Amino acid sequence: MLEKTFEAADVEPRIAKAWEDAKAFAAGAGKKPGKDTFTIVIPPPNVTGSLHMGHALNNTLQDILVRLQRMRGLDVLWQPGLDHAGIATQMVVERQLAERQIHRRQIGREEFVKRVWEWKAESGGTIVGQLKRLGASCDWSRERFTMDAGLSKAVLKVFVQLYREGLIYKDKRLVNWDPKLLTAISDLEVVQTEVKGNLWHFRYPLADGVTYQYPIAFDEAGKPTEFETRDYIVVATTRPETMLGDTAVAVHPTDERYKSIVGKKVKLPLVGRLIPIVADEYSDPTKGTGAVKITPAHDFNDFEVGKRHGCKPISILDVEAAVTLKDNADFFEGVAPSAELEHTVDSLHGKDRFEARKLVVAAFEAAGLLDKIESHTHQVPHGDRGGVPIEPFLTDQWYVNAKVLAEPALASVKEGRTSFVPKNWEKTYYDWMENIQPWCISRQLWWGHQIPAWYGPDGKVFVAESEAAAAEEAKAHYGKAVELKRDEDVLDTWFSSALWPFSTLGWPDQTPELARYYPTNVLITGFDIIFFWVARMMMMGKHFMGTEPFKDVYIHALVRDEKGAKMSKSKGNVIDPLNLIDEFGADALRFTLAAMAAQGRDIKLATSRVGGYRNFATKLWNAVRFSEMNGCVRVAGFDPDKATETLNRWVVTELRKTQAEVSEALDAYRFNDAAGAIYRFVWNSFCDWYLEFTKPVLTGEDGSAKDETRATCAWVIDEILKVLHPFMPFITEELWAKTGETGPARENLLVLTSWPEGSRETTDAADEINWLIDVITEIRSVRAEMNVAPATLLPLVLVGASAKVKGWLATHTPAILRLARVSEASTADVAPGQSAQIVTADGVIALPLSGVVDLDGERARLGKEEGKLVGEIERIDKKLGNAAFVAKAPEEVVEEEKAKRDGYAERLAKVREALARLA
Repeated sequence: MLEKTFEAADVEPRIAKAWEDAKAFAAGAGKKPGKDTFTIVIPPPNVTGSLHMGHALNNTLQDILVRLQRMRGLDVLWQPGLDHAGIATQMVVERQLAERQIHRRQIGREEFVKRVWEWKAESGGTIVGQLKRLGASCDWSRERFTMDAGLSKAVLKVFVQLYREGLIYKDKRLVNWDPKLLTAISDLEVVQTEVKGNLWHFRYPLADGVTYQYPIAFDEAGKPTEFETRDYIVVATTRPETMLGDTAVAVHPTDERYKSIVGKKVKLPLVGRLIPIVADEYSDPTKGTGAVKITPAHDFNDFEVGKRHGCKPISILDVEAAVTLKDNADFFEGVAPSAELEHTVDSLHGKDRFEARKLVVAAFEAAGLLDKIESHTHQVPHGDRGGVPIEPFLTDQWYVNAKVLAEPALASVKEGRTSFVPKNWEKTYYDWMENIQPWCISRQLWWGHQIPAWYGPDGKVFVAESEAAAAEEAKAHYGKAVELKRDEDVLDTWFSSALWPFSTLGWPDQTPELARYYPTNVLITGFDIIFFWVARMMMMGKHFMGTEPFKDVYIHALVRDEKGAKMSKSKGNVIDPLNLIDEFGADALRFTLAAMAAQGRDIKLATSRVGGYRNFATKLWNAVRFSEMNGCVRVAGFDPDKATETLNRWVVTELRKTQAEVSEALDAYRFNDAAGAIYRFVWNSFCDWYLEFTKPVLTGEDGSAKDETRATCAWVIDEILKVLHPFMPFITEELWAKTGETGPARENLLVLTSWPEGSRETTDAADEINWLIDVITEIRSVRAEMNVAPATLLPLVLVGASAKVKGWLATHTPAILRLARVSEASTADVAPGQSAQIVTADGVIALPLSGVVDLDGERARLGKEEGKLVGEIERIDKKLGNAAFVAKAPEEVVEEEKAKRDGYAERLAKVREALARLA
């Protein structure tokens, strides 16, 4: 006998151990002869990471597909693993050392890396255990790590091959530089932070006595009517300190204000450098003064402008973002010595960028060149780990020629070999791939794949898979053995991750797993790493394996809080999935996420929703317990197609329809539709209707009808457990085991049991019982709308019923009387007066209300409510139609108003339906 309640905390660890002992998640477990493979590679979480709601959603959706295909008998591999997370992991270990007043440079690189490996062995990979708690059915025996020996071998081979093909090279370009962590970082590691700053307007004097006429007054048509003579041009900046590296001023080619001085020069204040005024479309005539200072070494856009006009980049900051002027040959090139220059160098050299900013502004003000200062709130890029503003920094780094690698990967999607779901994400993919820039792959860290490049005495580089191979190349080049120095940088973490679909299967070795499981079937991931991971896996997969790494890319939405706001620690609205598992169980969390995972729509997660699906699990548990108490035991050889009882034939038909609906929805990645279908069948069709209808049979006299109903009920429960298993694996596996204690012995754990594909065929029995359900449901709705007291019985009159429907009524009158609170049921050709009428496909249901309900009063009440609802909808429509409100209001407020409107509209439809019944 089942326990009275399902205790997830007790059951989940026991079920997890049963799966582990049975090796149920091993590659190929439960496969049937001749079946295809089905492969998913897990997006590798950081080794430093802990399960967050994005992980929970992502891995729940993967697990649903994996369990489905495993039950279908496919040869399934869900490949797990962890990312070494270069910056994050190095920071963890550096903080540990700092607690003991040790800096990594005191112990050296080799010892530091050793300490990182020790940390990983002791504390890394916590998230693996958390994923197991969620029920993730990966083949954990195959867990990989982006720094393990096999993947490191793959990284070396890829780097060396791409270098020899001319697709990896070293170049001096701008990068996102974190002056706290002292490394280049990727765009993904940059967060835009709103900062209340200033916009400083500086006057740059024109050289050689040049002047021009600048418009200061305009007529109604916008034509200048008054001019003043100027010997300067005004530029605006949010970063005054960078002016020390200015090499040009840009104006738009069509800007009439400046046409006469394009090609002239200005004398850069504080420095004395002569820099040109150039015409470039980058400058926007409608913003500020229309003139832009160009600092190629400290701004990504300026770098491109500088290249177009041959302006040499001048870097005036060091790696810690301090001003570096002394011994800076580029800074002094072409600048005549002066007292002003000497003062600038003496006062600014070595100063932190923010201190230098104040000093530069003060110097402009003292020289009478500060035109004005405006308050300016703007987005400033910060490093997500270091937490300080990043600097565009000119430095030598290693790059991949991504443009060449992108072309075949772009064609893969355009030609349909790889598809994005939802399809609108393909445009995002195209936009990035068609405008792709060189990929900076070097990082100034110690933890990671050290770049396999060695330098000879004259700086010549030798790239090889080992130091010995590099030494041989150097010996051949120099004619003798020479001392080599290895490049200190490591590779961007995304470089090793880009190889994930094939390196985890053993490549570059030609392993049986690689031959069998590559390419994979589907990648499930978030939209934020389409560029950083998905695109790069496509590029590397095509280049090294000759084919796309996956057929489908499913992009899931964000999990937000219940008001639609993005979760963040600063807002205090982060929901911890582990807390939800502790409170409600893993099954409830999984089902919630699946049920809300509509394509292209973010999830608004409320704890109450998870509690609601915990109630769903409880309802299933109680239904099985009820069935067990009423002798519903599986019968060997039971064939549901041979059932004769109408009710049993109906439930079998509805179940098979549900199974087909779930299968079709999951094959199309419509997780919410699949979850909704099984939820409706279990809660409504089975629990609310089938078990309710069968109570008289199960509690009545013994006989063939009772035997068939018991056997059918037990069979249906088995089928429910199968189709619900991918969503709620723990409770279904437990019920499978418990119900297997009676009746025929189970052949397998549920996780390895065959999936029921179902059928959409219908039967007369299904039509009959669905009619009965509709009648009872409609009568209940009318009673509720008309505020009929539960103790009051109403007569039922079927108007214009066919002979078939009259027969159904005769058969099911006892059920209607009992479940719809009806006093009697009859048929007629005309509806009685003063009755509520419900139009159905099989005739009209009439409920005489005379003496029970004040019809005039009810009409008045409903009319008043109708007016109120119309007013609320109009109020919200006016608010949402206000472009200023939509633009300025927080996203969650707008979403809340939309939700309110939907609720009012739904209620209005019901009120009008009730009024129509009383017409």
